[in-house]
Amino acid sequence: MSQVKVTSAEVAALAGVSQSAVSRVFTPGASASAKTALKVRQAAVKLGYRPNSIARAMVSGKSRIIGLVVAYLENQFYPEALEKLSAMLQDRGYHVLIFMANTATDNLDEILDEILDYQVDGIVAASVALSSQLLDRCQNAGVPVVLFNRSQDLQSLSSVTSDNLKGGRKVADFLLATAPNRIGYIAGWEGASTQRDREFGFRQRLAEAGRDIDVRTIGNFHMDSARQATLEMFDREAPPDAIFVANDHMAFAVMDTLRFEIGLSVPHDVSVVGYDDVPTAAWRAYDLTTVRQPVNQMVARTVDTLLRQIDDPSSTPSRVALDGPLIIRRSARLPEGWTNETLCE
Repeated sequence: MSQVKVTSAEVAALAGVSQSAVSRVFTPGASASAKTALKVRQAAVKLGYRPNSIARAMVSGKSRIIGLVVAYLENQFYPEALEKLSAMLQDRGYHVLIFMANTATDNLDEILDEILDYQVDGIVAASVALSSQLLDRCQNAGVPVVLFNRSQDLQSLSSVTSDNLKGGRKVADFLLATAPNRIGYIAGWEGASTQRDREFGFRQRLAEAGRDIDVRTIGNFHMDSARQATLEMFDREAPPDAIFVANDHMAFAVMDTLRFEIGLSVPHDVSVVGYDDVPTAAWRAYDLTTVRQPVNQMVARTVDTLLRQIDDPSSTPSRVALDGPLIIRRSARLPEGWTNETLCE
């Protein structure tokens, strides 16, 4: 026997308020006094009432759903960032649907139709690319897009990243201060702006000091590829004694390969520096020197940017690059005059 659906009018009658008051209580962002909200929610629980979000979306034209697109979830940076993004969007009254992009293509083409079918109010694309044609489709559908931890040359596309150029320069300054004989660089996926900008900043600062990268291999932001890149880098007569790895996820594989397959000491034989400062970087097994991405600030700016564009479609797209500190631990030799105690100051 089917149960009769409870209406908002019945909730209003039991709570002793207007039907519009019930609607305000169950509409994210709408105003209702604490006293009214309590009475309405108590009546709703007693009657077994659940608001119809689909019907409300049809009336308002807003689904209050954000599509969150991500690739490379094996990289610890993204699960943490997605959790923070989801929590902040939910605090602002939005529901989150997560879509996995194809890591082989790193592109939204294959899943954009599915995302738009859900009538999302906006899209956050983390670690994925968006062609100008896809952006046009989103704009024609009235769906703003913000890139998280990725940027593109499209002027009509908002993005929030750490300052990867400055981060690369900071790594160069630190490694130069340790007086390395030869410098290595293990690149990420070369289609990514994060990879491009980190390497550009690194090379730029090295060039200013009269140095350059001596050995370069490609790890594609994957641990297996980073292992192979490390073996290739050290299969030569003059391997580097200092390496900048384009992210922490690869740096862990690099350190394991150096220690357990090649038989070298980190940092006595080889200094290793990463980028991201994921939680594992602080583990004693790695103690990784790395550039910290200011994830809390990045998340807050992403949410603010997206909701601003949802509320005001004519608002100007913005590109945000947030500075992050170099976190010095023990995976790299210390500059002359430093001691282990320096790390605790």
